Amino acid sequence: MISLDKDSTMDELTRSYPGARRALFAKYHIGGCSSCAYQPEETISEVCLRNSLDLSEVIQHVEDSHKHDKELLISPQQLASMIDNSAPFQLIDTRTREEHEAVSIADSQFLTEALQQSIFAQCTPESTIILYDHTGRDVLDKVAWFVGHSLPQTKGLEGGIDAYSQQIDSSLPRYRLELD
Repeated sequence: MISLDKDSTMDELTRSYPGARRALFAKYHIGGCSSCAYQPEETISEVCLRNSLDLSEVIQHVEDSHKHDKELLISPQQLASMIDNSAPFQLIDTRTREEHEAVSIADSQFLTEALQQSIFAQCTPESTIILYDHTGRDVLDKVAWFVGHSLPQTKGLEGGIDAYSQQIDSSLPRYRLELD
């Protein structure tokens, strides 16, 4: 993770702080649509200047949001421990069906609309749900969606299946998407 300053680019910001896009849009309406978009090579100070925002406040907000986001994640080691200890939880794969069918963590379920509705209807606030994606880049948005539907024990796998493959189960093949 980089230390943010006025010369940090928006690309550096969003790569180092995966929830930054969500945090900036939620508080400042930056980056969510064409009227408030930014370019990856723009600096934080340029975006703040164009939107009449205080640079230090924006940086502080991104860093505070990141600390909150970290509380919504579990490490690959924590997930492995939960699996080893047969802890009660649901492991949900939020990637595409093709990705799930090609490689997935054992006993995970592919997230369909029907499964999501079943979880929302049947799980209690005490239910533990672990979501994962490819690299952990987008999992926080889905975790926030589940938490917002009264499932506060939902967590995301930090680094996604890619980190799990590297750190825990090397039998899971790694892959790269053209979009990454």
